[in-house]
Amino acid sequence: MDAIVIAGGIPLPQDPLYLYTNGNFKALVDVAGKPMIQWVLDALGDAKHVDKVIIIGLSPKSGVICKKPLFYVANQGRMLANIIAGVEKTLELNTKAEYLLIVSSDIPCLKPELVDWLVETCMQTKDDLYYGVVPREVMETRWPGSRRTYVKLKDIQVCGADIGIAHVAMATKNLDIWEELLGDRKSPLKQAAIIGFGTLVLLLLGRLSLTYAVERVTKRIGIRGRAIVWPHAEPGMDIDKPHQLKLVREDMAKQQEKTDREKAKTK
Repeated sequence: MDAIVIAGGIPLPQDPLYLYTNGNFKALVDVAGKPMIQWVLDALGDAKHVDKVIIIGLSPKSGVICKKPLFYVANQGRMLANIIAGVEKTLELNTKAEYLLIVSSDIPCLKPELVDWLVETCMQTKDDLYYGVVPREVMETRWPGSRRTYVKLKDIQVCGADIGIAHVAMATKNLDIWEELLGDRKSPLKQAAIIGFGTLVLLLLGRLSLTYAVERVTKRIGIRGRAIVWPHAEPGMDIDKPHQLKLVREDMAKQQEKTDREKAKTK
């Protein structure tokens, strides 16, 4: 399965991360000695179920590398357009491609075993879209101060994971609805309103379960979809704010110190 990595975002002056990018790509912000996208590429490169990687938004001049064949597509300006361009590139490289991974460049804590877990879990069925969610208790146990945005459902509170799987046909279905949903991806209430007034009311009253939410969304869009509940927090730890960048930098520095100590013991 190929993976597309969305990396075209450049924070504007009013964005909290602007001071860390100086007008450059968010994907290239340093995290523990590497651009944050490089950590994502390392995970994809070591994942056994990933064949090729397509970066949307950067160019070869960025200097990032990957163990898997790496391709570049120019930034199309909007999230949906970038995903469609990635799908088109995937089909250009492999006309028989069916599914692809869609990965954000700002989840540097992603690991290869997590990528493989997702592929193996999703490919047990043949749905159109697999959207990952991370339970609040999983996220806050791993990163107590992450301050994610959670959707409060009847049976669970979740935040979104920034890696998922979609059938290539998704790039040609209900594009107007996708444009709205992706544009409001940081606002669960706005997304619920797009799906329908009834869904919004159920969400506000706390009567919308995860299973029913998936049914309402997929019916509205006209697809077969499945929610993947992650037992790991890393795919949901996307870096949007300075405090999240600080948390991840400190966490990865501690992990590197631990690795260095273990290596020193074996010498």
